[in-house]
Amino acid sequence: MSTQSTPHANTTAIGSSPIRAGAPLVVAAGLSRVIASRAQRIVILDDISFVVPAQSLFAINGPSGSGKSTLLNILTGIDQPTGGSVTFGGQTLRKMSEDQLARWRGKNIGVVFQFFQLLPTLTAEENVLLALALTHALPRRQWRARAGECLALVGMGEYAKRLPGELSGGQQQRVAIARALANDPPVLVADEPTGNLDSKTATQVFDLLAGLTTRGKTVIYVTHDPHLAERATQRLDLLDGRIAGMSAGARPAGAADGATPTLAANPHTFART
Repeated sequence: MSTQSTPHANTTAIGSSPIRAGAPLVVAAGLSRVIASRAQRIVILDDISFVVPAQSLFAINGPSGSGKSTLLNILTGIDQPTGGSVTFGGQTLRKMSEDQLARWRGKNIGVVFQFFQLLPTLTAEENVLLALALTHALPRRQWRARAGECLALVGMGEYAKRLPGELSGGQQQRVAIARALANDPPVLVADEPTGNLDSKTATQVFDLLAGLTTRGKTVIYVTHDPHLAERATQRLDLLDGRIAGMSAGARPAGAADGATPTLAANPHTFART
């Protein structure tokens, strides 16, 4: 199997541009999102500016209705801002067509949903295979091996043939993370990834996500849980569509009470073909 090496562990690559750990990966400048009609004008985001460093664990924190999910959608090009811009790895998203954005997301962004979004009639392995089939990031002959690597990475290798209905909520979210990793994207985004889990399972799943930064990934997550927000290496607090605060380095990425998170045994970073 012919492979091409991934970037060095201290760099992230978006397109052809290597970005060193800690350097700006995402630059949001003056973002606004307004919904206007004859009857009313609703301001969802109001002049939001910040930077997401490469390989950081970046939290977007705030109560319901603060604009967190809208901001996440704008950062990934799913939604367009009314004003301002997002530069992602040196690329300005507003300059891309919808088709270009879709291809860009398929290569660069892995998405983890609150409610897992696994197809119930497909096994864990098949759900991961589907992500590979949709983007064709790898030759077909490598899909099954990659799916196995992803499931092993999140500790779900032995459950590859199970249907989602045969798995616990935490196990389903692990499969969802494996699916998000299938194409080896440099960035994972997660919208309330632990919101549908009990506290113990939520901690385990979050430790798994946080540990991915040690493998060169940037993880951007939305949360309303102050404890999870405190785990971030970089944090943005939103309130009523405005920045209420920013902080950095609250705790080491993935470290709860000084512990170092671990992933399932799989020592290598995926290689692109």
